[in-house]
Amino acid sequence: MGDPKKQRKKYDTPRNRWSKDRLEEELKLLGQFGLRNKHELWHQKTELSKFRGIARSLISKTPEERAKRENDLLLRLKKMGIIDQTAVLDDVLDMGIEDLLERRLQTIVFRKGLTRSVFQSRQLITHGHITIGNRRITIPGYIVPKAEEDQIIYTPQSKIANEEHSLRQSLSFVAKEIEIRPPPRGRRGRRRRRR
Repeated sequence: MGDPKKQRKKYDTPRNRWSKDRLEEELKLLGQFGLRNKHELWHQKTELSKFRGIARSLISKTPEERAKRENDLLLRLKKMGIIDQTAVLDDVLDMGIEDLLERRLQTIVFRKGLTRSVFQSRQLITHGHITIGNRRITIPGYIVPKAEEDQIIYTPQSKIANEEHSLRQSLSFVAKEIEIRPPPRGRRGRRRRRR
């Protein structure tokens, strides 16, 4: 059973740790989703492989055995927002790691425009500046259910909740700049310099 005080690994490491293609892909995902280290990525990959393993095992069962467990799996993934409402079991096998990483609180806070970068969203979450409903969440890797996605706000007790805070001012400035920015000119979308 092991020592209850000692935590176990919640992820499986890759078989070939030094494959160049895999290392480049992991590095790209770390930067794109603002992950702290590869352990977070491997944890999400392990969760994904569990879901896909359950789906593979259900495909081989008879329709009577499969019906209830299939509905449970699909309902769970639909509540998490990982798959569409019209998805079937084959869609679970087609899921990628990006589908799971998009549902992390850190990514959703950035996508909603509450921060300037995914790294800043991680910092705000760990420092307790983000609330879902009336719960303060300090875990950047929290998988946000679809029903709670609209309830993500700044914590009311936080200084950032004030409209006059410098972070909020810079976010509104960036949003205005994006709206006002003129369309690109020239061959490659850049303005040409006059000499």
